[in-house]
Amino acid sequence: MAQAFRELLAMPSTDLAWEDRIGMLVEREFTERENRRVDRRMRDARLPTAACLENARCGSSRGLEKAMLRQLGTCQWVRAKQNVIVRGATGVGKTYLACALAESVCKRGMRAVFRRAPRLLEELALARASGTFGATLARLAKFELLIIDDFLLVPMNDVEKRDLLEVLEDRYEHSSTVLTSQLDPKTWHECLGDPTMADAICDRVVHNAHVIWLRGPSIRKEKGLGSAEQPAHD
Repeated sequence: MAQAFRELLAMPSTDLAWEDRIGMLVEREFTERENRRVDRRMRDARLPTAACLENARCGSSRGLEKAMLRQLGTCQWVRAKQNVIVRGATGVGKTYLACALAESVCKRGMRAVFRRAPRLLEELALARASGTFGATLARLAKFELLIIDDFLLVPMNDVEKRDLLEVLEDRYEHSSTVLTSQLDPKTWHECLGDPTMADAICDRVVHNAHVIWLRGPSIRKEKGLGSAEQPAHD
């Protein structure tokens, strides 16, 4: 407000009424505070890459339509406590899309947090060993959106499956989860192994999830140094 007031003083003579000037000060303060809140939520999310839905690649060949992207951008699925599953080969943009969804959530006043599946399981294992498992679960449960990246990239042991189930149980019908995976959700049950544990995990994620199957060439490969021929030098 003080900065806006100084700008008003520096302006040439104006016919603005005092109520309009005060309104400008209040609007500036409100906008500044909201921007700080968004910045704080973005820092807390710990996203590995800056992303936004507007820059996501769309098209039928990609498996991502603009209508679906606009729908997800409203964040109504988060308010409805639904999930999103993004599957596809490595490099097609699964992590980028997940981060873009998190950015949209943060801008709409909700909190998101990003975890790669191996790091999340390691974090839970350390918490169990240090006696802070309950506190760690409670902290994760406070986020309206949890992103679990690279789900089932490596096999999980029985303890890791139980820990993951605890996380998903806390979130079921209370908050939303995004999972990215190279595997078709139809194969998750087999990959998890234990039928009982697989049923419990999949039941809390798959049945109320929007499934997006990203296709196309690897974006990382397109951006790589070898994507364009370099001129030969003697």
